[in-house]
Amino acid sequence: MSKSIRPDGRKVDEMREAKIELGVIPNANGSAKFTMGKTVAIAAVYGPRELHPRRNQIADKGLLRCNYDLMSFSVSERKRPGPSRRDKELSLVIANALSSLVFLDKFPKQVIDVFVEIPQADAGTRCAGICAASLALADAGIPMRGLTGSVSAGALGETVVIDLDKEEEDWEAGATDMPVTYCPKTNLITSLQLDGEISKKNFFNALELAIGKAKELTDMQEKALKENYKGGSEE
Repeated sequence: MSKSIRPDGRKVDEMREAKIELGVIPNANGSAKFTMGKTVAIAAVYGPRELHPRRNQIADKGLLRCNYDLMSFSVSERKRPGPSRRDKELSLVIANALSSLVFLDKFPKQVIDVFVEIPQADAGTRCAGICAASLALADAGIPMRGLTGSVSAGALGETVVIDLDKEEEDWEAGATDMPVTYCPKTNLITSLQLDGEISKKNFFNALELAIGKAKELTDMQEKALKENYKGGSEE
């Protein structure tokens, strides 16, 4: 692979084209559609509302609960309907990535439900789901410490790249995939996972690249929200 050009023609530090739509689920308290290349994530937020059964309630704060669903028709090899082990794992990953950013102490004994659906997948679904959920929470008016961007960095051999697609994840020589979630307002990484092997130098190079691109994604989110609610005002 060229050190400057990838299989789809992108440069090593170039993300796929991202698109944002708000209010895509009318009956939800907040919702958003986030597209990254051919990967599409739709998030819907319901609540805050009383948590049942009551034995699961937390006296001094609320609970953010997530349900991630990679739809059975979203990938070329048909997925068995119903939640898989991976779906359950990513539900927890997304909830953990977002919970520290929501002021849950304002909602004692209540729950905020976030549903993330993936109707089309070409890698990076957890990252797209987190971006969609960040937007949906803001669209629902849930108080947050800041928006969050999520993107996968990694390496193809010794070449550090950003936002791997499915072809790159399946690279025959072996790819390293590192999804990173970062909130610029708090300057905190709220989620980081690593699949594959990477040198210490490339790890920190990939992390720095991911943080910069996550900041770009939160800037996009802020712009979309301002345009949706303030007629494009940048104030």
